[in-house]
Amino acid sequence: MATKPVPPRPVPRLYLATPDVDDPSALIASLPGLLAKADVAAVLVRLKPTDQRTMISRVKALAPAIQGSGAALLLDGHVELVARAGADGAHLTGIAAMEEALPTLKPDRIAGVGGLSTRHDSMAAGEAGADYVLFGEPDAAGLRPSAEAIAERLGWWAELFEPPCVGYAASREEAHEFAAAGADFVLVGDFIWNDKRGPAAALMDAEQAIRQAHAAASGKAKAEQG
Repeated sequence: MATKPVPPRPVPRLYLATPDVDDPSALIASLPGLLAKADVAAVLVRLKPTDQRTMISRVKALAPAIQGSGAALLLDGHVELVARAGADGAHLTGIAAMEEALPTLKPDRIAGVGGLSTRHDSMAAGEAGADYVLFGEPDAAGLRPSAEAIAERLGWWAELFEPPCVGYAASREEAHEFAAAGADFVLVGDFIWNDKRGPAAALMDAEQAIRQAHAAASGKAKAEQG
């Protein structure tokens, strides 16, 4: 894989994960306003499992609110529904799931991958054609690495490899730390929706943290080069 050019690098962008979608009406109402307040590159739609026809209907109902705002719509899994629902791609967990999904998604749709527990897995995903790699999401038991370990992995990837890396942030502080470490995108989810001030305030807060981290990192890089 080609190595990345030296900074300056762009400001990392937000990647917003929805709550588990059952009735999408509340999200349909809130998403356009939410996506207008911050620079959200993509929305990861988490579907509550049910029959395929219902899940497709839910994605199609959400699509105008997401894609109409200029964000990509990715499904969390459910590769078989991507084309039928008009989604832009899917997020897969693990190398095997990604390799199985690639023929269905490529070349027209996005294939992102997480569940990469080792550096070797991460490199294998990049070499296999992942459009991005995600570090730091909880595993099936709800466990995840420390923020320091996630930041270290992001920094390693950002320095050496071309495909974008995404940091899964569980708080505003982690969004700041992962942006500073070199993440191209910062995935935010539950802490945005659970914020007592409302998701708009939390999302703008996360974006501000990312911009502050990027500005500080860029200033440091310039000073070191100078």
